[in-house]
Amino acid sequence: MHPQILCSGPAAAVAARRVRNILGAVLGRDGWMWRTHEVKLLNTSSGDTVKIGEISYKLKTPKNPELVPVKHISDSLPQTVAQHLRWIMQKDLLGQDVFLIGPPGPLRRSIAMQYLELTKREVEYVALSRDTTETDLKQRREIRSGTAFYIDQCAVRAATQGRVLVLEGLEKAERNVLPVLNNLLENREMQLEDGRFLMSSERYDKLLQDHTKEELDSWKIVRVSEDFRVIALGLPVPKYKGNPLDPPLRSRFQARDIYYLPFKDMLELLYSAGPNIAAERVSQLLSLATTLCSLESSSLGLPDFPVDNLIPALHVLNSFPMLSSQQLVNRLYPYSSILGKEGRTAVEGVLSRFELLDGHRQAAASAILSVSKTTDVEGHADVTLRMSDKDITFQVPAGLKELRPPNSSPTFISTPSHSQLLSEMMQSHMAKDICLIGAKGCGKSVIAREFAEMLGYSIEPVMLYQDMTARDLLQQRYTLPNGDTAWRPSPLVTAAIEGKLLLLDGIHRVNLGTLAVLSRLLHDRELDLYDGTRLLRWDRYQTLKEQLQFTDEQLKERSVFPIHPSFRVLALAEPPVVGAGTSGGGGGSRGQQWLGPELLTMFLYHTVTPLAKAEEMGLIQGLTLNVPTEAAEQLLHLTHSLRSTNDPTAQSLASSLSTRQLLRICRRLSQYPEESIAHAVNKACLSRFLPSLARASLEKNLANSSIQDSPDLNEHTRDFSCSIKDGLLTIGKVSAPVYNAKEKMKIPDVLFYDNPQHMMVMEDMLKDFLLGEHLLLVGNQGVGKNKIVDRFLHLLNRPREYLQLHRDTTVQTLTLQPSVRDGIIMYEDSPLVKAVKMGHILVIDEADKAPTNVTCILKTLVESGEMILADGRRIISDAREANGRLNTIVMHPDFRMLVLANRPGFPFLGNDFFGALGDIFSCHAVDNPKPQAELAMLKQYGPDVPDATLQKLVAAFGELRSMADQGTITYPYSTREVVNIVKHLQKFPDEGLANVVRNVFDFDSYNKDTREVLIEALHKHGIPIGAKPTSVNLAKELPLPEARMTGYWTINQGVNARRKLLCPTETHIIDIKGPVFLRVQSYPCNRQESRALSFSEEKAHWQIPMNEVNIICDVTTKDDVMFVATCNPVSLFSMKERGETIRCMELYDVFPRTISGVWQPFVTVAPLGSPLDGQVVLHEEQSNTVLHLDMETGAVRRLMLSPESDPPSAKTSNWWSSSKEQQGVYKMCRDFSHKNWLLFYKEDGNQLEVLDVLEGRVHTISLPINLKSVFLVAEDRWLLLESNTNKKFLLTKPMHMAAEDSGVCQLHSISEDSASSGHGASSAEVSVPQMLSCDQLPNENLSAALDQKIVSPNRVLADSGSYAQIVVGFPDLVSPNEVYSFKRPVDLSVVKSSDSGSYMFLRGGLRSSTPKRENCVSLLSANQVVRALPPNKVPLKEAYPKDVTPPMTAAYLEVTDLNSKKVKYVPVPRSMSVSPYTSWLSKVSESDVLLAALGTGGVVTVDMGGYVRLWETGLDTLQRSLMEWRNMIGSEDGRPIQITVQKDSGLDVTAPKHGKIDPNNAPHVGGNQWAGGTGGRDTAGLGGKGGPYRLDAGHKVFQVSQAEKDAVPEDVRRAAREMGEKAFKERLREIDMSEYDASTYERFSSAVRRQVQSLRIILDNLQAKGKERQWLKNQALGDLDDAKIIDGLTGEKAIYKRRGELDPELGSPQQKPKRLRVLADVSGSMYRFNGVDGRLERSMEAVCMVMEALENYEHKFKYDIVGHSGDGYDIELVRADKVPKNNKQRLKVLKNMHAHAQFCMSGDFTLEGTDASIKELAREEADEHFVVVLSDANLERYGIRPERFAQVLTSDPQVNAFAIFIGSLGDQAERLQKTLPAGRSFVAMDTKQIPQILQQIFTSTMLSSA
Repeated sequence: MHPQILCSGPAAAVAARRVRNILGAVLGRDGWMWRTHEVKLLNTSSGDTVKIGEISYKLKTPKNPELVPVKHISDSLPQTVAQHLRWIMQKDLLGQDVFLIGPPGPLRRSIAMQYLELTKREVEYVALSRDTTETDLKQRREIRSGTAFYIDQCAVRAATQGRVLVLEGLEKAERNVLPVLNNLLENREMQLEDGRFLMSSERYDKLLQDHTKEELDSWKIVRVSEDFRVIALGLPVPKYKGNPLDPPLRSRFQARDIYYLPFKDMLELLYSAGPNIAAERVSQLLSLATTLCSLESSSLGLPDFPVDNLIPALHVLNSFPMLSSQQLVNRLYPYSSILGKEGRTAVEGVLSRFELLDGHRQAAASAILSVSKTTDVEGHADVTLRMSDKDITFQVPAGLKELRPPNSSPTFISTPSHSQLLSEMMQSHMAKDICLIGAKGCGKSVIAREFAEMLGYSIEPVMLYQDMTARDLLQQRYTLPNGDTAWRPSPLVTAAIEGKLLLLDGIHRVNLGTLAVLSRLLHDRELDLYDGTRLLRWDRYQTLKEQLQFTDEQLKERSVFPIHPSFRVLALAEPPVVGAGTSGGGGGSRGQQWLGPELLTMFLYHTVTPLAKAEEMGLIQGLTLNVPTEAAEQLLHLTHSLRSTNDPTAQSLASSLSTRQLLRICRRLSQYPEESIAHAVNKACLSRFLPSLARASLEKNLANSSIQDSPDLNEHTRDFSCSIKDGLLTIGKVSAPVYNAKEKMKIPDVLFYDNPQHMMVMEDMLKDFLLGEHLLLVGNQGVGKNKIVDRFLHLLNRPREYLQLHRDTTVQTLTLQPSVRDGIIMYEDSPLVKAVKMGHILVIDEADKAPTNVTCILKTLVESGEMILADGRRIISDAREANGRLNTIVMHPDFRMLVLANRPGFPFLGNDFFGALGDIFSCHAVDNPKPQAELAMLKQYGPDVPDATLQKLVAAFGELRSMADQGTITYPYSTREVVNIVKHLQKFPDEGLANVVRNVFDFDSYNKDTREVLIEALHKHGIPIGAKPTSVNLAKELPLPEARMTGYWTINQGVNARRKLLCPTETHIIDIKGPVFLRVQSYPCNRQESRALSFSEEKAHWQIPMNEVNIICDVTTKDDVMFVATCNPVSLFSMKERGETIRCMELYDVFPRTISGVWQPFVTVAPLGSPLDGQVVLHEEQSNTVLHLDMETGAVRRLMLSPESDPPSAKTSNWWSSSKEQQGVYKMCRDFSHKNWLLFYKEDGNQLEVLDVLEGRVHTISLPINLKSVFLVAEDRWLLLESNTNKKFLLTKPMHMAAEDSGVCQLHSISEDSASSGHGASSAEVSVPQMLSCDQLPNENLSAALDQKIVSPNRVLADSGSYAQIVVGFPDLVSPNEVYSFKRPVDLSVVKSSDSGSYMFLRGGLRSSTPKRENCVSLLSANQVVRALPPNKVPLKEAYPKDVTPPMTAAYLEVTDLNSKKVKYVPVPRSMSVSPYTSWLSKVSESDVLLAALGTGGVVTVDMGGYVRLWETGLDTLQRSLMEWRNMIGSEDGRPIQITVQKDSGLDVTAPKHGKIDPNNAPHVGGNQWAGGTGGRDTAGLGGKGGPYRLDAGHKVFQVSQAEKDAVPEDVRRAAREMGEKAFKERLREIDMSEYDASTYERFSSAVRRQVQSLRIILDNLQAKGKERQWLKNQALGDLDDAKIIDGLTGEKAIYKRRGELDPELGSPQQKPKRLRVLADVSGSMYRFNGVDGRLERSMEAVCMVMEALENYEHKFKYDIVGHSGDGYDIELVRADKVPKNNKQRLKVLKNMHAHAQFCMSGDFTLEGTDASIKELAREEADEHFVVVLSDANLERYGIRPERFAQVLTSDPQVNAFAIFIGSLGDQAERLQKTLPAGRSFVAMDTKQIPQILQQIFTSTMLSSA
């Protein structure tokens, strides 16, 4: 039928057989008729010819027959392939080089190999990768016995020997490598490194005619064979990733598109591959594959379907016809892992179209029943699977070890999903290599190990890392002992030869170009190595052996080796990040879509799904035996709720709670069952360092899973001490034996001060250490990580090895350091290897500084305990395995790693070590010590530093740290900084704190905003940075008038019955109503120290959180607690003098507010004493309501004093009479409230009611007089004033009033006589005391006040006519008591309130009535009387110099000091806001403040705006404070610093001297002569320079201050100012903006300046990080690359590496900008409520912040701003393509917002707006999408369910949507927050938070990955 002319000989027989095969194929299975081309083999006498169609090619006998491909031609040759072969033959005959281009897959290579096999050509194959250099193509040097020789590489060998050079993967090679071949391709010429010159055969033959061969050899000319051809294989680049072809290179090739085989041909092949399968099914699968390779599908972004893998897939299907097609497709094309939502729907659409969605109908393989060695076929195993109720047995390759029956391993717990996965893997294993995809920590490695053991494989783990080169994968160079260079095969190659299971761990990390080297190994099981070794597939090797009749030895000499038939590859990878095609340089290993069309052809894919809850539970209980069940269940509940959301934050949290982490937590819980789960979860997620949003989300999820963090109640009491007893170390409650170390010098010893917090961390570390974990400590800088670790090892007595990582750490430096000695390469063990060998502890510091791809190799070491070193040795954990193996290092059982890293994220900008490797370590967050612990520690560092200083430092730094956590400042100040300050102060105590802190803060001195924040924080805690020693503003002291004795008080004890009256008393039990429990709210107390920049009497101040209309009506103190009462609405605040919080109880439910001022309540507070501490009695004057309040629990009880006290109903009818004096009000005397009794009386009434709170009784005393007021002068003596005559009576009562002694209170009248000055005792002189002390002055104070030595009872009294009066002898002595007065020049009551002066601010006219509060207190210990006076009653002219205008004040504190006989007036600053109820205010107090004495000395004032100020008045304490303050500033006394060099000559330069003493002691200023002068030089005195010591002769010091010397002259400063103003005006004119507009804009801009600043800092840094340079390898200059050290020995050039800009990775798409939309609320309600809380302005500030922060970053952030209101939800404010460029345009946007809010319709479109924005953004192309919604939506009012809103926020996983609600009524906002997803919604109760929240959103999401 066909002409076959056969001739004899073995070669001919083979050829004939092959032709028969080919022809059979051409005729086809169904015997289709003639095809167009046939392949014939003709044998003639002149040699064999191959004929394809009409083209024939003459065969030559190969010189190296083992290089000719074998067994590549298939039995049936499709027509298309024949056409391709014919075309190649045409080009071959023409002598042209060909380029086969087409989609990824083995087809192109197979066609090339088939052609070469047909034409019997030898092949030189090279797979190009990004690491290929010209030495790999041309010549490489090798050293042989001390000399470097050039060894020809593939291109040169092919050219000289006449072989065909097959170049695969041209798109992978770097740009400038391939042009080396240009001339060889075009002219067949090439200059070689060793001086030879390759010349084309024509020219060479011409030269040969004229010259002899010897001559040409001596000229080093070499002939290029005429048979040399190049076949290049490549992918079309714009479609696939890679480098585009270089035009000159492209022009030298002839191209042929080799697309997938046509449908019919492919169908034929598939039919023959799966004879048992229904034809219809095969064609459906093929239709699917073809559809997914079409152009339409790639325009959807779907990767090509791996058509070539259909054949192995059909092998599987052939054995398992019942397997569902969908599962098969999933293995070929795991679309659910690699595609986004749209892609998935598209693929599922195609699947259903071809009826392949049958996954649910057919059951999957459920379990492996048995595995046994096959008897007839070697290296195989029989596996029996249970599959939909049938047991199927089939054969798979198996390893060389013993097989292990399934489920027999103690460490592997089988779960249904895993056993299903394993059985599916068995199926795939039958046909092809497998890749397992699964998240980290989900058990991939465990499953792989189980799989290998079942089949008896030895595993060869290879950990892939990012910058791995093809060399690292295949072969590395090394030197032989004699100095020769050689190649060592990598584990991958040995595994292939020995038939192991190769475990490629982390193929998602490695660069695609590097993996491509393996594609030939995976597809064809063939491999060419660098030293010319070839590995062939087992059957091809056998065929070769038969055909050539070679022995194994002969082939080995020719370096041809077989690949073991059992060899298989199992790859492990993390799932690709969907939609992240844009992995920029910053992304690194994170977030790339690694699984592209090329990789799809290499493996069959199986996904390891996360375990179901029950399975995971079984797993945990199986592996950790006695774990508390309840704890494990809560943990799993939390984990699964996190895994099931589609919120990216929750997903990332779930990834840190992988199965591996859960097992670790449970192991720990089974040892220490009492630990809290919340602690463990927080530790695993490192919640301390999560961005604020993620942390909120975690806390919310913890709460939802009802995991409460039980705060350790005994934490303070627990004893955190460490002790070593009998070789046992105990930290806290945990003990461990002390190690017995051989190398003592490696045990760290460190100065360490124990403090509870670090002890807790160490206890925690010890627990994990004993469980055998490796530890990771994460924390900010300077929190003591190194100290803790060193101390820990010191206590355990463990030697340590130390590694410090940095930017340039490479995998080599981590393991071995190569060096050359005598021409031989030697390896130095790194600390890592030493620690492994010796069992030391390896401390790895700064782990986050090294690239994560380097630190990844620690993973294999920790996990499997195996690691391969650069010199070929390997670390093995199992000593049994090491027996009989060469080059192994057995890991010492004591080896551990302690890794230290800074926290991820800004400002450390390290790599995210925790993210990459966190789950293989047990993580511990190390934080700065808590204030107490820090204080204790600092005391140990600075024992002599005053406590006050240390406390200030701790407080200030605590505040700075919390600011850093919130993101207000970027640098986290740590303990290290404080310790350094304290050490300095300890050594140089004279230097002021204010100067020393600059050692830390000068770093920030050039950043204006940061500096302001810092100074504000330091000042707040009273560190006077920037103050001068001279800025002391104490009030001026004026002299007091002399004390005169002004009269006598006589207590009448006469017999006269009218004088001595008995008062009847009666007692009854009080009626208690209640309790009602009210909410006690806590507010943070923003306490500011007042002595920051100058020193004055004011110590500290803060604001009470009350609203503007409220009125302060009482302040009182007990010990160090202050109580402040307000009366509109009635509420009570309590706060400690130095406390952090203000507690508040609102009582408006108890006192309802009534219509405009009908009833103006007025309350007085009495704090109770022990045992009722913290409780108060509150008394309202008009209704006589007495309440008992407990500030701890919020319990309110009403005490009914008199049973019939119904409030009189007549009150309501005369509401208009509020202008007249109302009838008498009730008063409470509280002087003895700390003894738990109080006294009540009614003005003009005649009863006293004594309330005994503890007994719950009231004693009513009836009096014969009508009362005006009562003063409790002692517990048993009370002074009463009669109401009309002001006559005084003294009431004495027995101390304990029991019921039977009733009626024994005696009333004595007191007669007042003036001193005998001749005046009669006119009634006008009867003084009405405003204040009478209830205790006496101490004797020494009394003596000082009266200037005479005197011991006597006494009382201090104050009235309007005197500064103070002292009644000596009162109330205990019967004899006449003398009254001494310090009279005022003018009686206060005479001074009229003048209307002049600012002080009448908002005061309606004159005061209507006498004020209720006298504002006068006596400080007995300081011997002072202090009262608060309005400015018009103060002699301002005397208190201030003439030219000084008195400041605007609320009041003055008049301090009368009886010791120094001085009075001074201290100004109290004006209050920020004053309630509009002015007439009501004026009834409270005549000045704008209320005053109370402090228990700790000094007074407290509260002004009407609720501003609390603490004052120090006592002279001694003031002096002491001033000293301390000056010490803090430092005694900078203005002397110039001298530098003195001590010489031993004995003579000093010019010796300072004492100077002459002036007999007159006149002041001397300057002049180098007199002693005791001021400001001179070289003589002793004050404030001079260079004198030997200070000498004070009592003159005022003239100081030449340092500041004056350093000051800039005024005119220079003015010039600078003018220049700035001029530039400002210029700029305004440029953008055409008026100054009014500029100031308006400045109002918004300045409010958010700090946020803008810190955002821009972060943006700049990220920009810089993105631009960070990378290592460029193979450079001709730079630093020596360790990996190339041998190449250096041989004399190569390109062995250096240097830092440079890395071109973006090929084919990686352009980085798209991030897309942001701010949806601002501009509805009417914003405008309406702006007056209440400024919400519209705050939103405008937030918008302003967005516009300013993103200015000039438009390429990274595309943003627009849209408004929503009743008019609609898409009001355009800023368009994305037209963002405002300058302040004028930005102001216009803000004005639009304002105007719109003013004039729009009412209504709310928050929901619709959010929905529309999310949908619209999702359609746009961007890197990430963000929507931020600002709204004050009262969702409930518009009937929107919060759940509905939550749904909208998370409706599209691509768009991160955030909502900021402006807090509205009551707790509605909080309810909202509970229903909305955590981390996505914020409630700003205080509108000032809006810009801060926005900044938080930015920093934690957009910038984390920018």
